[in-house]
Amino acid sequence: MTHTFTIGEAKTNLSKLIALAEQGETVELRRGKEPVARLVALPRPGGARRRPGALAGKVVLAEDFDSWPEDVAAALGATD
Repeated sequence: MTHTFTIGEAKTNLSKLIALAEQGETVELRRGKEPVARLVALPRPGGARRRPGALAGKVVLAEDFDSWPEDVAAALGATD
């Protein structure tokens, strides 16, 4: 959803407009009836956001993934 404000309204409500942009909303500023600027949030430090499931079907685990080799299990005392 696009939120539209005049420059005067933007001066008065800057914190509110920044919060809207941080939530992913589009904030458009107008001078009279003409749009002159768009307020957008900067990407957060640390790179792009991760998408859950982005690697679904691309990663395969071995059937024995949870199994220890016998010598390692014995060394760790993890034998049955």
